[in-house]
Amino acid sequence: MMQVEIQSMNHGAGLDQRASRAMGQENLAKSPDHQSQQLPITINNPKTPKQLSLIPLIFLIYFEVAGGPFGEEPAVQAAGPLLALLGFLLFPFIWSIPEALITAELSTAFPGNGGFVIWAERAFGPFFGSLMGSWKFLSGVINIAAFPVLCVDYLEKIIHPLESGWPRHISILISTMVLSFVNYTGLTIVGWAAVLLGVVSLLPFIIMSLIAIPKIQPHRWLSLGQKGVKRDWNLFFNTLFWNLNFWDNVSTLAGEVDKPQKTFPCALLVAVIFTCIAYLVPLFAVIGAVSVDQSAWKAGFHADAAEMIAGKWLKFWIEVGAVLSAIGLFEAQLSSCAYQLEGMANLAILPKFFSSRSKWFNTPWVGILLSTLITIGMSNMNFTDIISSANFLYSLGMLLEFSSFIWLRRKLPEIKRPYRVPLRIPGLVVMCLIPSAFLVVIMVFATKIVYLVSGLTTVGAIGWYFLMNFCRKKKVLKYNIVEGEER
Repeated sequence: MMQVEIQSMNHGAGLDQRASRAMGQENLAKSPDHQSQQLPITINNPKTPKQLSLIPLIFLIYFEVAGGPFGEEPAVQAAGPLLALLGFLLFPFIWSIPEALITAELSTAFPGNGGFVIWAERAFGPFFGSLMGSWKFLSGVINIAAFPVLCVDYLEKIIHPLESGWPRHISILISTMVLSFVNYTGLTIVGWAAVLLGVVSLLPFIIMSLIAIPKIQPHRWLSLGQKGVKRDWNLFFNTLFWNLNFWDNVSTLAGEVDKPQKTFPCALLVAVIFTCIAYLVPLFAVIGAVSVDQSAWKAGFHADAAEMIAGKWLKFWIEVGAVLSAIGLFEAQLSSCAYQLEGMANLAILPKFFSSRSKWFNTPWVGILLSTLITIGMSNMNFTDIISSANFLYSLGMLLEFSSFIWLRRKLPEIKRPYRVPLRIPGLVVMCLIPSAFLVVIMVFATKIVYLVSGLTTVGAIGWYFLMNFCRKKKVLKYNIVEGEER
């Protein structure tokens, strides 16, 4: 993967649910401890058929996070074989597992479209929900814009006119539109397509690792790198962060998951194990079987290693797998962005039309269209500083997410949590402080242009919140009605 990053409020849920809510509010009004005894809020729409079962959800999580071992190679270039292996062994415990645990608990407690936006809104109010949504949405669409470009980068090796000029621009535009239409057809198709793409793109790495076994020399795993090569810690940590991040993105699809209280924890557990193995097995195999200069370990080196180990046919397969992986990443992350916007509309953070669904496929077509248009606009830009800014904004969102998680445990201790992280608040604080410290380190080393772009974007996000409030008060746009108890 290139190093470059949804909860209905149930506004027409039916008489039975309205009656249930009314009874709950009556009981709360009589309760001496209103806040601590708030009832769990059902925020997914029971009239909407569930589109995601366990297996497709696992592969969608996989494509939200990884999409294959593409892009892990720079960790070796930055710090040497041993530290790269240790990084992919240990970093899941520092970052991936805490993020996945938080996602499992809060997605089952608030099983609707919107994910982390709902968590921040429930914890700290609509302002922070809006801010979270702006940070994460911008990070997402910048991330998405990279994948059609990646597809064309691989295709140009076969079709040379795609290297530059109008053929390249047209091909990026067409590929973006085609992939967006696939997303428009619904999560059932997208989910099972992710299963197929995942299997086909991972198969060459399994074959390469098996062929490499007789050639492996274990002492290469213990190498600290070539003498005289300075370690690039910024590249090393950013490689780990990028390849093992974004577990919470799938939370924006929670309202589309069949039996989310049971399905989400299981899917996240399997996806964490599956993703880590998908990174580690090829890395152990290639490091042990191939002897090259440390500088050769650039993004895409696995394809060259496949040629050394098995021949050109396997290199070609891995290159095709990279294209398939980019397609899977595009579909998974576009789904998250689109359903996030629907969730924000259901929270009345965005106008009501963002929650509109297509008549043919029951998908949030406004969110898909807006995300696609922004993606097309960004697809021909230089991503270096913009993507770094997107990562910075994502880090701000994660700090808010960790805070929301801790505060919701204190604010709503009695709310039903079908999956609950087995720690009390002090333990949860420690669990969140470790990845938070890592985020702060990454943000401290950001460049001035990243601070500038991120700062201006945050100011814009704050201005957007007050603009939406103005439009709501003046009735310039229509918004969903969110009851006070649900706010």
